[in-house]
Amino acid sequence: MKKRKNILSIFLILALLISLTGCGRSSARMMFGTGGTAGTYYAYGGILAQYMKNYANVRVTAVSTGGSKVNIQSIQDGDFQLGFAQTDILTYGWEGTRSFEKDGAIHDFRVLGCLYAETVQLFTMDDNIKSVADLKGKSVSIGAPGSSVNFNALDVLECAGLSVDDIKPQYQSFEDSKEAMKDGKIDAAFIVAGAPTTAITELATTNGVHLINIDGDLRKKIMESYPHYVSYQIPVGTYPGQDEPVETITVEAALLVSAAAEPDTVYDLTAAIFDHTEEITKENAKGAELNLETATQVTTVPYHEGAARYYAEHGITVNTEE
Repeated sequence: MKKRKNILSIFLILALLISLTGCGRSSARMMFGTGGTAGTYYAYGGILAQYMKNYANVRVTAVSTGGSKVNIQSIQDGDFQLGFAQTDILTYGWEGTRSFEKDGAIHDFRVLGCLYAETVQLFTMDDNIKSVADLKGKSVSIGAPGSSVNFNALDVLECAGLSVDDIKPQYQSFEDSKEAMKDGKIDAAFIVAGAPTTAITELATTNGVHLINIDGDLRKKIMESYPHYVSYQIPVGTYPGQDEPVETITVEAALLVSAAAEPDTVYDLTAAIFDHTEEITKENAKGAELNLETATQVTTVPYHEGAARYYAEHGITVNTEE
């Protein structure tokens, strides 16, 4: 009897040790800052959070936020451990320029990887607006002050020879822009997000919209003035009623992680995404843009060493030094 008790005790101790060992990487909890509920960040973030939970054993909670700048600041404050940000905005945050000029440089985050193209989309229901120049004197939503959309809109306007004084600026979210346009309160709006974007799709379905081309000399000037932009074409059929491709510009959507995150955890998070691109694509079209070449193209901000280890195993070296 005593022998059986001893054997049972040994088994219980072994089970306890195994359970404690298994908790090593699975004990992490992370808050994930995405974006507004009508944008790509929020929908896509929810899917990625589930994959990170399933395959990295990290309890990731995706939450709606004000977007890139808020996510960077929230990582600095320790409220978030993950967050989406455009590559131009994360550069401003690291360098302490433009939208971060008053707050100063932030170095509490690292890049996990770039995920997809953040497309500058200018849309309207007004058939008389056919170019950026036609926005003069019009009521135009240009994003919340200091937001990534706001800076992208200002870049486009500036290179087209316009300023906020030449339009009637409205500082609205994606959802508010959609509703305001539907109600006839604005003439056009800028949205910067992966296409298709929910707000535009809904409006195109119910009311009909058209997107304005940002191309030719204007696009060339924008890319020469601000090198973080590249040319991009929104394919035919991306939105209901869109029977022609739309020429525009784009930056990249990056996934950031706290610099303080454990390297093993970040390695697992990176693998959870890039080892399951096909499955993710079935749930969100943006998954089709997941690839290691795009993921590793940031040069202005260092990568987290955990992500760097994953990329190194696939033959790609990224910078991890400040």
